[in-house]
Amino acid sequence: MSSFREVPRPVIALGTDYPDGHVIAAHRHDRDQLLYGLTGVLMASTPQGAWMMPPQRGMLIPAGVVHEVRLFGDVKMRSLYLRPEQLGTPDRQCKVVGISSLMRHLLSEAVTIPAEYDVDGRDGALMTLIEHEIKRLPVLPLSLPLPKHASLGAKCRAFLTSPTPHETIEDWCDHLGMSRRSFTRLFRKETGSSFVEWRQQACILAALPRLAAGQAITTIALDLGYDNPAAFSNMFKRILGTSPRDYRTTET
Repeated sequence: MSSFREVPRPVIALGTDYPDGHVIAAHRHDRDQLLYGLTGVLMASTPQGAWMMPPQRGMLIPAGVVHEVRLFGDVKMRSLYLRPEQLGTPDRQCKVVGISSLMRHLLSEAVTIPAEYDVDGRDGALMTLIEHEIKRLPVLPLSLPLPKHASLGAKCRAFLTSPTPHETIEDWCDHLGMSRRSFTRLFRKETGSSFVEWRQQACILAALPRLAAGQAITTIALDLGYDNPAAFSNMFKRILGTSPRDYRTTET
């Protein structure tokens, strides 16, 4: 998929709105990409993992990385396309990042600039500042490894989009036709974590679209198998380092 390959500018900005439930099929870009969502939640998945981007955060996607995008809620997206290797991601992995107030304003202005702007003028200076600021964005712990094993990977992806927290490890073993011992060995080999640890993290990430939509924390906690909202909030804070309430409202 071409990303302004023919445009001789170091940074190109684009604003696009998407409806709830929209899916962008697996594709890749010739340029590095920064996604920023004013509203809604975005989930990008690659063969290696999944990344959940809440409102007012961003996502870095290196050039050449094949990724599928799912959108939850009406998403107002701003995208930057940069020359390859500008994101500083030598591991070639996607990353969810915090968006500073300065970067938010720069993005708002960038989408009004024509693709073939004057690199020596004011527009060029703004885009150069973006290249500097993008390297300062903090990485957030909003990723989840996904197995390359076909049937296990499919089960994990289905769980992430529609959690079934009351299913036991035996239920998963039966679904995949494996013994418990074989399953636990395969799961750790494929994800680097235990089934319980992975499921806890997956449930927390799956809660983000519901939090962004303003659903009650108590309802989300009970749906995800927690006995009470305090237990959910404690796990949320342990994994993401912040309260679920911080994901219910956008930053100012």
